[in-house]
Amino acid sequence: MLAVSTAKKKKYKPPKTPLKKRLIKYWPLYVMLIPCIVYYVLVCYVPMAGSVLAFKDYSFKKGIWGSPWVGFQYFQTFFQSYDAPRLIRNTLTIGVIKCILEFPFAIILALLLNELRNMKFKKVSQTITYLPHFLSSVIIVTMLQKILAPNTGILNQFIDLLGGDGSTFFLMEPDYFYQILFSMDLWRNIGWDSIMYLAAISSVDVALYEAAEMDGCGKLKKMWHITLPGIRGTIGILFIMGVGGILSSGVDQIYLLRTPGNMTLADTLDIYVLRVGLQGGQFGYATAIGLIQGLVGLVLVVVCNRICRKMTEVSLW
Repeated sequence: MLAVSTAKKKKYKPPKTPLKKRLIKYWPLYVMLIPCIVYYVLVCYVPMAGSVLAFKDYSFKKGIWGSPWVGFQYFQTFFQSYDAPRLIRNTLTIGVIKCILEFPFAIILALLLNELRNMKFKKVSQTITYLPHFLSSVIIVTMLQKILAPNTGILNQFIDLLGGDGSTFFLMEPDYFYQILFSMDLWRNIGWDSIMYLAAISSVDVALYEAAEMDGCGKLKKMWHITLPGIRGTIGILFIMGVGGILSSGVDQIYLLRTPGNMTLADTLDIYVLRVGLQGGQFGYATAIGLIQGLVGLVLVVVCNRICRKMTEVSLW
C-alpha cells in the first residue's frame, strides 16, 4: 500500500499587488470614492465628538470642552422622569410599525412586479410606486389634511354619501393615528424599498425557474421555493439594518402629524429631544437621550446580526 501523507497541502495564495500599484492602476475609482469618504467622515464620524455633551453641563461661554462634567446625571434624570415610560412606549410602537410591520410589503411588491411580463407596464408601475419617496413630508401631510378634513375632505364626503357621519376629524382622533402613520409611511417608501429586492431577484439563476416549470411548479411555488431563498441574503441584511432604527420614529413625519388630539401617542423620543434641546436649550440632556437611542440601536443590530447568522447564515459581519 502506498503511504498517504497526512501533511496538509498549503493553499495557493496569489501574490498581493502593492498598494501603490493599485492606486496608480485604479486611480479613477479611488477618486470617485473620495466624496463618499468625506461625506461619512464629516456627517457621521465628526459629530460623534459632540456626544460628550451628554456628560457635561454645557455653557456657551465655556464651550464643549470647557464646560464642567456632570457624569450620568442626565441619564438618571430621564429614566426617573414621569414622561420616560410614555415616550419609550410610543417610540417603540412607531418603530415596530415602520421597521417590522411595513417590512414584508416591499418584498411582496417586488415579487409582484417581477411577475409582470409587459415591460412597459412594469416600468410605469415601478415608477408610480417609488415616486412618492421623493415627496417631502410637508407635501404628504398637507395632502392628508385635505383628504381627511372634516366635511370637506374626500374621505368624509365618501362616508357621507354612504349615509355615515362625514364630520370626523381623523387627525384629532388618537384611535386613527397609527393607521394614518402606517398608511402614509408605507405609501411613501414601499416602491423605493422594493428596488433593492428587484435587483436581488434579477441575479437569481433563470435555469432554476426553467427546471421548476418542467417539474410542474406554478408561480406561487416558484416564488416560495426559488425567488425567496435566492434573495434571502438581501432580506436578512436589510432587516438587520432596519432593526437599528427602531427607536428613531422620524421627527419630520411625527412632528407634522401631531395635533392636540393625538398628542398622547405622537409624543416620541425624537420629538422630546427636539423640544428640550432646540426649544428648551438643554443641549446636554437632549444629547443624552439621543445617545441612549444610538446605543440601543447598536445593541439591537449586534444581537439581531448574531441571531440571523446562527439561524440563516446571513449577517453583516
